[in-house]
Amino acid sequence: MCESSDSDALRIFLLAKIQIRNVMVDTFLANVEIDEQVYPQAPSTNRLMQTGVKVPTSQAALFKMLPDGFSLPAQELGGALRRSRTLYGAGMGFAGLGVLTMVVNATVGLRWQPDSAMTDALAAVDQDISQAFQSAKEELGGGRVSDIDVARKIVNDLGAAIKNSFEDAESWSGEFPFEQALASLQYWKF
Repeated sequence: MCESSDSDALRIFLLAKIQIRNVMVDTFLANVEIDEQVYPQAPSTNRLMQTGVKVPTSQAALFKMLPDGFSLPAQELGGALRRSRTLYGAGMGFAGLGVLTMVVNATVGLRWQPDSAMTDALAAVDQDISQAFQSAKEELGGGRVSDIDVARKIVNDLGAAIKNSFEDAESWSGEFPFEQALASLQYWKF
């Protein structure tokens, strides 16, 4: 009877380990673009992906304008957010903030309806900025920032973008989408 319960416990343990691995693989597959999975690249190109920060080529491509004058997130926004999350998740918070600054800048001049896909996407950007700030704080605290002036410029550029977005949202009586990012920015001085 003891052997049976031991083997049952072992079976349950092994199944739990397999399920955890499957969740990790599923998470990876959900967040990676197909091109990254199957496209063969030379080793020199792979090295550039690790050392250079890839940003979307055009801010205009991040959002699409509808005929009624409102905007929706474009597919390219998802790629920019994945890139930012990869950077700040790897401890490169300032690089992630650089990508997110471009996203915030791209919202200036746009209009969106309340409770739309656009407001959901901008709420995700707001959360990502807060997470990237936390990563940047850890990067700074860990002594991994090689040029403090570049880091300050990144934060100042983001601050200017958030300010422009705030003023733009006020001009058309829209809801300002980056309140949490603004609070994080105001309380972090370095």
